[in-house]
Amino acid sequence: MPDTPQISESAVESAVEAALAAIAAAPDTAALKAARSAHAGEASTLAQLNATLRDVPNDQKAALGKLVGQARGRVQQAVAAREGELAVAEEQARLDAETIDVTGIPARRAQGARHPLTTMMEQMSDIFLAMGWEVAEGPELENEWFNFDALNFDPDHPARAMQDTFFIDPVERHLVLRTHTSPVQIRSLLERELPVYVVAPGRVFRTDELDATHTPVFHQMEGIAIDKGLTMAHLRGTLEHIARSMFGEGARIRLRPSYFPFTEPSAELDVWHPTFTGGARWIEWGGCGMVNPNVLRAAGIDPDVYQGFAFGMGIERTLMFRNGVSDMRDMVEGDVRFSQQFGMVV
Repeated sequence: MPDTPQISESAVESAVEAALAAIAAAPDTAALKAARSAHAGEASTLAQLNATLRDVPNDQKAALGKLVGQARGRVQQAVAAREGELAVAEEQARLDAETIDVTGIPARRAQGARHPLTTMMEQMSDIFLAMGWEVAEGPELENEWFNFDALNFDPDHPARAMQDTFFIDPVERHLVLRTHTSPVQIRSLLERELPVYVVAPGRVFRTDELDATHTPVFHQMEGIAIDKGLTMAHLRGTLEHIARSMFGEGARIRLRPSYFPFTEPSAELDVWHPTFTGGARWIEWGGCGMVNPNVLRAAGIDPDVYQGFAFGMGIERTLMFRNGVSDMRDMVEGDVRFSQQFGMVV
């Protein structure tokens, strides 16, 4: 350990000079704090000199105590003065950094945008709300009964196979990631008083590979109407209104016979897109039909009293042929430039 310094006028003055030099050289408050600890703290030379006062003769204590006390006072005053100078300088530096030249050219920041899939779903939902329909949501992790059984899917239907559906372990729990938003329709029939007019937008999951035209996670807009006396004519009129609202007054639809377990009769829905890139043409848009009586019975509805129609279309596919998007991967890769080209609305 270093020897304890002896009190003398020269030792005290040397300690004070070293302290004042370090304090004056401190460039900021952090450095000043370190200098104060080194030259005025408990381990400093002045503190050690002060501690040796107990060992000096009584007739010298007053003089040496005054010498050390005045020295420590000079150091403390220097610290306070430098602290004030640094505070003023740092405040001025902060103000300088925050100075705004109101005559200068402002910095241009790229404006963000909501994802076009979100805005398209909202736009389509608004069309239905204007018709007096309700917008309903449901869980993405769904019971197999809602996703398949209540919708008249046979136990051996191909859609139940592992290559189409994400089953949740253990399989005995009968939980799946919903493959369509049709379970929301079943839940709506069970929860609401008749008549029911509900549209269900949302995210769905299938075991597809991600490529230009497929993605394992995508979005659908499905609707169901249950009332007395509904026919295919009501279905066609509803779909024609949606098509014209989405694609312009020149849009038309056609229905081609098809098969779906949950509708009978069933049809593929095509839309005549009058402003399609490359020229107007028919484009497959979705599926539709009259609700199968077995689906009504699963929801506790008498099919002899109530009838209904249902339909569904993919949001990604709608965005692709409505806005000329050629690769579905652009919608899911998170590149802000993709959303920016649409602005805030589709």
